[in-house]
Order: sequence, then C-alpha cells, then structure tokens
Amino acid sequence: MSDRNDIASSQGVINTKFVDVIPGNAEDQVTLKPDPVFNVGGINVRRVEPRNAPTAINAVFNFRNFWDGRAQNIFNGVNSFGLRDSHASVVKAQTPNQLKFVKVSLNNSSLASQAVDPPLSSFEESSDGLTFEEIGDKFGSIDRKSASVSKGKKLPRKLAKKLFPLRPLGKQLVHPQDSVLGTDSRWPEPGLRNESYDHLIKDAFKPEWWKSNQLIQIDAKGVRTFLKKPDRSLETNEYRLIEYNFSLFFGLAIQMYESTLIANDTPLDRFLEGNTTALTGQQQRGKQLFEGKAQCNLCHNGAELSSASVSSVQKQRIGILKIPNFSRFVFDNGFFNIGIRPTLEDVSVGGNDPFGNPLSETRLALLGSFQQLLGSPSNTTVSSKDTILADGSFKTPGLRNVELTAPYFHNGGSLTLQQVVDLYNRGGDFRQQSALAVLGLTEAEKNDLVAFLKSLTDERVRYEKAPFDHPQLFVPNGHPGDSTYVINNGSGKATDSLVEIPAVGSHGGNGTPNFLVTSRQW
Repeated sequence: MSDRNDIASSQGVINTKFVDVIPGNAEDQVTLKPDPVFNVGGINVRRVEPRNAPTAINAVFNFRNFWDGRAQNIFNGVNSFGLRDSHASVVKAQTPNQLKFVKVSLNNSSLASQAVDPPLSSFEESSDGLTFEEIGDKFGSIDRKSASVSKGKKLPRKLAKKLFPLRPLGKQLVHPQDSVLGTDSRWPEPGLRNESYDHLIKDAFKPEWWKSNQLIQIDAKGVRTFLKKPDRSLETNEYRLIEYNFSLFFGLAIQMYESTLIANDTPLDRFLEGNTTALTGQQQRGKQLFEGKAQCNLCHNGAELSSASVSSVQKQRIGILKIPNFSRFVFDNGFFNIGIRPTLEDVSVGGNDPFGNPLSETRLALLGSFQQLLGSPSNTTVSSKDTILADGSFKTPGLRNVELTAPYFHNGGSLTLQQVVDLYNRGGDFRQQSALAVLGLTEAEKNDLVAFLKSLTDERVRYEKAPFDHPQLFVPNGHPGDSTYVINNGSGKATDSLVEIPAVGSHGGNGTPNFLVTSRQW
C-alpha cells in the first residue's frame, strides 16, 4: 500500500575532522566538516546510525556481532575483523627494554571485536581520522612531584604541557549502591575515587602489555619502530606501550562487563523449570504457536532464542537446506533474509570486509579461504552448484526482553510487537526475497503470540536492578527546533538536547521508559 526507506536508529556524533588529542582532556581538538546529509539550513546536526542497534544484554551469546556479523568470533586485539586482518598485531614487552609485535587470537570474543568499532566510527563516537593509540594517548601519566610528564613517556610535541589523568566516569554520577562501582563512588560528586584509567589498566592487565621503557613510533607511512627515547620528529607519532595497546584493553574490558548482562530470570524460564503457573493460559497458547504454526523457533531457538548463538553456530557454521529437484541451499547459520526491505538496499552479510573478502562465511568456503580467515575448518564443502543465500541476510537477534527493545528489526521499521507479528504473518514486506512463509494466524492467535513474547521479559532489566544498574547517562535527543530550523551553538553545530537517565543502584528504580513512551514524552 505504501513504502518508505526511513531508518529509526541511534543518534551519533556531528561530522568533524580529527586534529589532535589534548592529553588529559576528554574532548579532542577537531574541525567541523560540512555534512551534506545531516544538516538543517547548513548547520550540522547529529548523524543517525544506518542500522538500528540491538541490545547488548545477552549479546555475549552471539557467535558474531553486529547485524552483518562483521564483529568476528576471534578478537585480534585491534579491530573487529579477527584473522581477516593479517596485519593486526599488538605489542608485548618481553622485558621492559625489549618490545615485540605479537598476534592475538581470542576465541568466542565477538563482543570484544564489536566493542572496538564504535569508538573510531565517525557516525557513532568519533571524529574522522582518530586512532585507538590516540584515544589511549589521553590517559597519560604525570610525575607526582613536579606535576609534569615523565621524561620519555609521552609524545614529544606534548612534553612541555602539564598533563593530568582523566578521572574514570568523571562526568557521570555513580550511585553509592551501584552493584559494581558503589564502593568507589564519589557521590554526590561525579566520577570514581580511582585516580586514573591508567591505574585501572595496570590493575587489570599483566605488566608485559603496558610496562616498558620504550616507545612505539609510527611515521606517516604507517611504519612502526621501537625507540628508547623520543626523537622529537614532527613527522611521527610516538606512544607508550599502554597507549599503543589501548584497543586490546578496551575491547576486553567492554566484553567482560557485557558478559555480566545475562537476563535469565523470565516467566518462561520459571515455566520451563516446572512452575506451571509462571505463564498465563494465553502465554502458554502463544508458546505453542511460537513452536508450531508460527514457526518462530526455526530461527529463534535454544535457550538464547537465536540460531546465531555460539552454541548453535559451533554445531553447524554453514547451514544447509535441501529441497527435492532444486540445488542445495547454503547460508551462514543464524543469518536470514526475511523481506524487511529490498535486498539490494542493504546487503548486510552479503557485503565485503575492508580487505575485499566476503563477510559471508559461506562465500569464504566457496573461495577456499574459510580456514585461513576464520581459524577453523568448514562443516561442509561449498561448490558453484550450491545456491548461496547471503545478500540481505541479517543476524537473528535473541528475543529475551523484546518487549523493552522497540523499535524492531535492523531498520527500526516496526514500532510494536503487534506490528512485528503482523509482518511475519504476511511473510515479510518484500515477499520475493523473503525466507518467510505466510502464516495465516488469526487475530486471537496473533494476540496470544504477543502475550508469549512478553513472557520473555526479565523484570530486573525492566527496573534496572543488578546487574543491569548503571551510572548516570545522558542520551542525545535531537536538537531544539524542527526539520527546517535548528539553533547554531556558535560553532556551526546545532545545539544539543539531552535526556538524563539517572544513576541507579543494585535495587534499581522505576525503569527507563522504552522507545514508544520516550518518543511521546521527549
């Protein structure tokens, strides 16, 4: 009846070009870049992500992360691409005076692979051109007696500047009853008592990853050299070991935190454990539909309610579908095209990585590079006679807490669970490309299915109780004005409007309104 290609997604940053870090300062030195898309009357506004971000809760169970699966199961310590990036390496101190480039290959660490992507994204968190070494460059050490930078430990161009370390969470209130950080809270002042991120890293990681008397120098061509002391060249950047390896620390730290965000106490869990009253009669009918007529569990299976989970993919990395009188269909297990949008509008896992290799593991098997780039053998041989299903296929998300995570799908195209069930019932919006069949559910059956989906909510998540409590957060909420006029903040950027999500402790609070409520309130 109608069609639009709008995407409902998270607000990112305003388009800028990175100039330099200001050591000890949370804000970088940047220059404004005119944005041909995200502007109102020539004034830059915040960019919007090209895909709707899924929840990080239970994301530790995903074999790969991001909708297109580019965050690899193997973390290389540097970026999202695992073994696909043959040049990715970190530096290890064999002794404080002897550095060595080494490869890192950590299995089942796609959350770490995912974590290192947003900080360098010029859409999400970064100005264009920033590197992880430069992010680490903010967390410098100072000489306690002179309050000056220790000799030979910082970039030469900045040696003359006084440098003070950043306070962890220095702009956020931390509730004194926070389940993890409460004992270090400075409430009612923002931040933690810990002296610096520098000290936190040294407490968490072995010295060979951060302790050295040498520097790593990077010239304009990307050539890396170990130095005993700064050479004061203006044509190079020089970093301490703790700065150079910052992507390793960052990725693993985020993964370790997000691994605690496990929602496993839902009415469905209690029902499966033997409490027959944990689900209402309507929810039990919805469960039968989920596992039967609605065919939901073909993709949303297992305890994770996702065929893209580690437990599912490790059993069969390449899915196989055999239909009599047709060629064999093969696909990346857990990735499906369900006809949300036209396939070529966003090919997702059908695209390539930055090195020209297919993101699709099935296509890597066809090319014979599966083991080389993914670190393990394929479960099947893929030939040119097979039909590969990759273009327009997206990772199957888990469904726990789905009641709280509107809008839905990779484009945020459905606002309610009722709309989601309607889309599945009609077999997707672009049927010729969809793997879905028309379901023929009645209105009563659709209501039963929605009721079952609401039984997947962990009330600790709803009310932000431990481990889902958190420090104070400020979320961008557009800009004062409208689509024809915004207020210039004096630098060519639109004035921000922010929504505060208050700090809560382990006992939680009233819960943060979901998308449908907040879009009406703010």
